[in-house]
Amino acid sequence: MTDVVESLGAVTVHIRDIKRARPFYKDVLGLTEIDYNEEAERARYAIPGSTTFLVVHKPGPDEGGREPGTVSGLAFFHRDPHAAIAEIRRRGGTVTVEPVMIQPPGIAASYAYSVIADPDGNEFILRAPPPAPK
Repeated sequence: MTDVVESLGAVTVHIRDIKRARPFYKDVLGLTEIDYNEEAERARYAIPGSTTFLVVHKPGPDEGGREPGTVSGLAFFHRDPHAAIAEIRRRGGTVTVEPVMIQPPGIAASYAYSVIADPDGNEFILRAPPPAPK
C-alpha cells in the first residue's frame, strides 16, 4: 500500500491584515519569521522543536479554505503553560481560555490547557506536552 501522507510541512492560517498579524506571531508568540512577502501578504514562521512551518497569509479571492478568524485546534506545547500565558498577556496577547487542568476521557494524566487568539480571532491551544510513553 502506498503512503498518502509522508510528513507535515506547513500549517496555513488565513488572516485579514498581515500588518496586524506579524507583531502577534513575532512579538507575542516569539516565533522566528523565516520570510515575509509584503505584496502577497504572506509570512512564514519556524515552529520551535519542529521542521513544520506556520504560514499566515491573506487568502486570494478564489483560494477557498477557512475564513480568517475560524482556525481552532492547533496546539502549541510549553512545559509551563501558566508562565507562557502570563508572558503572552504581558506582550499584549489575547487569552480566550484561562489555563485550567483537564483530564480528557481515556487519558491517564491531566494537563494544563489554555487558548489564545491572534488579532483575527484564530485560536491556538497552549498546553503542557503529553507525558512520555511508558
